[in-house]
Amino acid sequence: MKLFDVYPLFNVNIVKGKGCHVWDDKGQEYLDLYGGHAVISIGHAHPHYVETISKQVATLGFYSNSVINTLQQDVADRLGAISGYDDYQLFLINSGAEANENALKLASFYNGRTRVISFSKAFHGRTSLAVEATDNPKIIAPINQNGHTTYLPLNDIEAVKSELAKGDVCAVIIEGIQGVGGIQIPQTEFMQALRQACDENNTVLIVDEIQSGYGRSGKFFAHQYTGIRPDMITMAKGIGNGFPMGGVLISPKFTPIYGQLGTTFGGNHLACSAAIAVLDVMKKENLVENAAKVGAYLLEKLKGFKGIKEVRGRGLMIGMEFEQPIKEIRTKLLFEQHVFTGISGTNVIRLLPPLCLSIEEADLFLEKLKKVIN
Repeated sequence: MKLFDVYPLFNVNIVKGKGCHVWDDKGQEYLDLYGGHAVISIGHAHPHYVETISKQVATLGFYSNSVINTLQQDVADRLGAISGYDDYQLFLINSGAEANENALKLASFYNGRTRVISFSKAFHGRTSLAVEATDNPKIIAPINQNGHTTYLPLNDIEAVKSELAKGDVCAVIIEGIQGVGGIQIPQTEFMQALRQACDENNTVLIVDEIQSGYGRSGKFFAHQYTGIRPDMITMAKGIGNGFPMGGVLISPKFTPIYGQLGTTFGGNHLACSAAIAVLDVMKKENLVENAAKVGAYLLEKLKGFKGIKEVRGRGLMIGMEFEQPIKEIRTKLLFEQHVFTGISGTNVIRLLPPLCLSIEEADLFLEKLKKVIN
């Protein structure tokens, strides 16, 4: 049987990881400045993580959500404390797209409406309504084109108010920082006005923190720079450090009803043990603070680099927009300097390393970048 060939692959077979480094099957070491799409939060093969999930899978890997699983409450307690949202409710699922699907569904249950406002260059997932809320017609199948979503320019509050005034908008969904869209940061004033406008129109505000959350921005959630509190926050990627997991933080104004939402694998015992290990390490090793410190260092150092038109980001979520297409630069970084990075469009390189990246490793990256752009 052949694999369904939808991924353009680099000819690299990664077989081992440790911290911010990975190795291929030939023994070549790489500096990981991408973390597998911002997934590796506490570093590859962290000893506490390995020990925690090993013990759990040796005891019980899975049982259904029809019985008590105290590990779920343990995740909720730790997450509420570290995030500042201990008064919210937690629904656990398996991925970012699934988190957005459930958030949008719950919003529609809440106010009975069907229209969604999303923003230019937004990415919210590849399933059903999540992909319809994604501003990329190439990945939206005809069956997903149901007219639910209106795309508006980012940071244009008057355009949002005009649509909300029509009275049929179920939810506004916005990324804490746009990732796939090129590391675009919503303005603080815009986010605050958006919060107020949603309140005035009984519209649910969902902040997608799937890529920008879990400490990546230098705060636990990127929207916390703006001082707002959304109605729902969607999460995934860094939650399980590679173990598939997603979640929705849900404000107290939503009342749960039996059967309203559901999942087979979400919040399973092994996933929860991974999430607990991640939160343990984040707290003990001050990884949110480290992301802020090392990210600020990188942002400042990158500003003087040849050929970089603009550097954007917060914490360890950084976009370097070049004056020319970056395909050759990224290829040289990977195959000549052995550094993994990401891209957005044709001109932006994305940096999404593990949150344990050190200043020394940041300097190593800067040295390697200089070699390929000078």
